[in-house]
Amino acid sequence: MFGKRYAASMIARSAENVRDRRRFLRAAGMASLGVVGAGALGGLAARPATAATAAAAEGAVSDGAVLNFALNLEYLEAEFYLHAVTGKGLADSMTTGTGTRGGVTGGRAVKFKTKATRQFAQEIASDEKAHVQFLRTALGSAAVSRPSIDLQSSFTAAAQAAGLVKPGHSFDAFACEENFLLAAFLFEDVGVTAFKGAAPLISNKTYLEAAAGILAVEAYHAAGIRSALYQHGGSLDGLGHLGHDLKEASVKLSNARDSLDGSVDDDQGVVDSQGNVNIVPADANGIAYSRSPGQVLNIVYLTPKAATSGGFFPKGLNGEVNTSAANG
Repeated sequence: MFGKRYAASMIARSAENVRDRRRFLRAAGMASLGVVGAGALGGLAARPATAATAAAAEGAVSDGAVLNFALNLEYLEAEFYLHAVTGKGLADSMTTGTGTRGGVTGGRAVKFKTKATRQFAQEIASDEKAHVQFLRTALGSAAVSRPSIDLQSSFTAAAQAAGLVKPGHSFDAFACEENFLLAAFLFEDVGVTAFKGAAPLISNKTYLEAAAGILAVEAYHAAGIRSALYQHGGSLDGLGHLGHDLKEASVKLSNARDSLDGSVDDDQGVVDSQGNVNIVPADANGIAYSRSPGQVLNIVYLTPKAATSGGFFPKGLNGEVNTSAANG
């Protein structure tokens, strides 16, 4: 697909060392194609110190730490979608690494009532599993293991905070198609803003390109989930649910996320304040907004305070980036 000269120049523009380049090429499936020879890689080793090494010298977070932060989030999404479509999560061989490996609480196969939603969920599950494998391969022995993940009480806490269920009642994300879509909405928008917010932290251009590719896929997922919510005729009712239609429920979940990640009100539901369709949550310039890693962790830890665990990660993340921001 790429000529040797083009591939070599593309990699030469990155700010990574030879070991990272080789690892990345293996992850991308390029090494076996011989698009870049050992001589080209060896020549790049003599390049002067790059932005990545300069940043490391100044104590900035490394590209590996940022990618491991992303891997923790991909573990969460992969486990959620795989349980929803297959009834089980990642294979044990895809959950090992540095740090303490944890289990997954909750999760089961969803009884989808529409073929389109079931197939879309299957497609997303396949993508998220591939993201986990890609990041693990790219990181090699530096990849973190899957942390403990809660897909049960965490959803209830989020739904109660949003006012979707009454106090004392639970919210089962896997009970029906409607619940599944709202739970997916909770994750997908966070994933998009997380990758966009992490982009400026990555100095390695090849890693940055890969992160941009994952961001694009997450944005496709988010838009699909938001469209499904807007078009779906179902609502939450019975079993302590308050009878919200899914569009209204998305706004309440959006407001709950906003209450956790700081004072700026930039999160958006699938309808605007006038009830108009709002599939693309963007600013006045048509640009998607960002969240810092700390703000992302505010949401997945379900707290506006500085913390190192909680919510969907009851024992915290594995890796260097693991603390939520102090917003309240």
